[in-house]
Amino acid sequence: MIYLSHQQLQQIHRHAEITYPEECCGLLLGNLESEDKQVVEVRETENSWTSEMSDNLPNIPSSNQQPLSKKNRFTIDPYTLLQVQKEVRDRNLNIIGIYHSHPNYPAIPSTFDREIAWSHYSYLIVSLKQGKLIEIRSWKVEENRQFQEEIITIVA
Repeated sequence: MIYLSHQQLQQIHRHAEITYPEECCGLLLGNLESEDKQVVEVRETENSWTSEMSDNLPNIPSSNQQPLSKKNRFTIDPYTLLQVQKEVRDRNLNIIGIYHSHPNYPAIPSTFDREIAWSHYSYLIVSLKQGKLIEIRSWKVEENRQFQEEIITIVA
């Protein structure tokens, strides 16, 4: 289970709408207690995907047959990840998840999402249609590299 406030979900929602038709992305910072994750802060990041990245990845087709671009791919700059990792360690927090949007696509993990997922993170996916929120769902990766839906609980 992952716990977020209404305000945190609104922040993710707004980020996805502002970034549309490209994918937005960001980090979920917080605490891990057993299987439960408590989000303390949502950190928006830039989608640093470039067309050159396609050349360095395994042949993972686009789910919606579009050319690979920020409209159907995301990446968070490794330097940003490292900087945030250092910062949250000093605050006794962890990166507990990543969120991103799926413009005009369901809030279910794509083949690409499965290939890049890390097993200890939650993955919130925001589905948008014509720039408007459809749904937000959370997923976690099991040992067999399959995604399992994770319950989102809204806290005060």
